[in-house]
This record gives sequence, C-alpha cells and structure tokens, in this order.
Amino acid sequence: MNLEAMDPNQYDKQLDAKREKLAQLFADYNTPALEVFSSESAHYRMRAEFRVWHQGDDLYYYMFDKTLNQKVRCEQFLPASQLINQMMPALMEQLRPNAVLRHKLFQVDFLSTLSGEILVSLLYHKQLDAQWQAEAIALRQHLSTQFNVNIIGRARKQKIVLDRDYVVEKLPVNGNTLTYQQVENSFTQPNGKVAVKMLEWAIDITRQSSGDLLELYCGNGNFSIALAPNFNRVLATELAKPSVESAQFNIAANQIKNLQIIRMSAEDFTEALAKTRSFRRLEGIDLDSYDCNTIFVDPPRAGLDDNTLTMVQGYEHILYISCNPHTLLDNLKVLDKTHKITRFALFDQFPYTDHMESGVLLERIK
Repeated sequence: MNLEAMDPNQYDKQLDAKREKLAQLFADYNTPALEVFSSESAHYRMRAEFRVWHQGDDLYYYMFDKTLNQKVRCEQFLPASQLINQMMPALMEQLRPNAVLRHKLFQVDFLSTLSGEILVSLLYHKQLDAQWQAEAIALRQHLSTQFNVNIIGRARKQKIVLDRDYVVEKLPVNGNTLTYQQVENSFTQPNGKVAVKMLEWAIDITRQSSGDLLELYCGNGNFSIALAPNFNRVLATELAKPSVESAQFNIAANQIKNLQIIRMSAEDFTEALAKTRSFRRLEGIDLDSYDCNTIFVDPPRAGLDDNTLTMVQGYEHILYISCNPHTLLDNLKVLDKTHKITRFALFDQFPYTDHMESGVLLERIK
C-alpha cells in the first residue's frame, strides 16, 4: 500500500484517471456513457487490518508501504472509517500496559458499520487461555462505555468469541433501511457508502423487470435482498457456508418472502440447470418453475468460467458486477456475440489504488 498517495486533495484527479482508463479499456465496445460513482475522499473503508509491532514497552499498529519498502507506524489511518480511527487509540491504550493481552499479539482486525457497530479481532502467536479470556472480557467492558463493540480472539486452530462474531449493518437505500449481518472473515463490500450507490444503481436498472431473477455468487444476500422487490421471485446461489448462513439471517431481518438461497458453486449450478448432474441439495426445488429472464453475476477476480459463461448467454438481461475489468473484458469477448452493453458504471470502492469496480447491463441483441 502506498500511504503517501492517499491525499484527499488529489481525490478528484485520481478518480478522473480511473474514469479515463476504464473508458479506454472498453473502447472497442459500443458502450453508453460511463456512470461514475465516487467515494468519500477519506474514512471510507468499513474494515481494516493492522500488524502490531512490539518495541520494549511500546506497542503500535503498522502497515507495510511498498513504495517506501518499509513498515510505517499508524496512529490513525485515513481510509478507515471514523469509527475505526476512534477505536484505534482507545484499544491500544488498553493493550500496551496489559501483559496478558499484548503478549504475542501480532495483528488487529477491525470491522465497522455505518450504523455504529464495531468488531475487533485480536490475532496471536500463542494459545488463548482462561486468563486471556478474563482480561478480554474486562477490555470489552471498558471499551463498551464508549463503543458498541464485540471482541474476538484468534490463535492457531482457536477462535474465542466473547459475544458474537458479526456486526449488523443498516444501509439507507432509496429511502429504505436494509439490514445486513456481516461476519468476521467473510466477504462484505468494504466501502459502505459506495456499496449503497451500487445497490441503488442495480435497483434502478432492474426496476422495469419482469419474471424472476437468478443470481450467482450472492454472498450474504447483499444484492439479492435489495433487488427482490423488482422481481416475482429470486433464486440465488453461494458456496461459502458462513455467507449462506448470513444470507438466511438477512432474508429474515428484511422480511423478504420471494428469495431462495441455495448453497452451491456457480459451476455446479450450471450443471444442475443443464441437467448433466443431479444434486441432493436441490431436492424439493423445481428449477423449471422459475421464469428467469434476468441473471445477476458478481464473480471473483477470475471472472466466469467457460461453462457458466455459456449458460449466462441464455438470459435476456445480464447484470454483471466486476472487481476486475480485465476478466470482464475477457468474458465480453463471448457475451458481446449475443448481447450489447446498455448501462456502464464505475464504482470507486478503493480510492488511491489501481482497483476499479465496474458494472454493466447487457441486453440480448434482437
């Protein structure tokens, strides 16, 4: 990470550079005007991880700056949420004089929310015992006078949760409040306010939809829940068990009645749709009863595999969120044969980095 590049005064300039780069990458495609969704210029990340350095009686957070090729002490961290920045000194003030809690501590992870909750994970090169747990409980009680906080202790093959291992985020989306359980060490969108803009964009472009929605890689139901009112039914798949469990929590919390989550990989679900394999976990689910003419995909950085890519071409509308524009471009070599891009967006999830989150809506060529 290049800490020196994080200058809020240069935010607009770096966003313009991303806009130009993304437009150039997609220059061979007849794209509509690029919709650009900016981030806050500071305090935009809802999660952050810091290594911990021991130096005599001193103890402090640090990150490694690749440009300087050295570790940099972090008393505060500009990208992290205000809540994380408030917690950083308060936590360290309690850790420094505590021999039990600081011993062999090597990393601290923070997960915060726009709605005011924060989860602190303390990672150790030692096994955690009853004495550690007693000190951690006292730490949480002290911090709870200032923060809505939970604490987790982690060591090799060990995880101690004092209360719960998740936060509950409440996002303001189009005048409504959507509730999401976000579990430690599970994927969530890191930039809370840009995540809201992504949801509102996806809602907008599917507002006139008909029939049902199929979603692959649904995570904790982030998009599925927001999009459910635009469709008769939503069928979504996700492989990671913690994410599926969070999705079920979120379906209940948001009182969504027309969403079904299946724990399957996109590759397996593609085979199930093609009826080339049968799966026990699909017992009782009639895939043929769904009238899906829209598919939503938010794949990992590698993009869609060949079989899934072919399957996706069977839908009238393809909503594709990409964390890697290069694999999206690679997938478009196939999708462009049957579909055209009718909406095109840049979401600045990661300011001051080369990372570009993008979104396209593809519609079948008539």
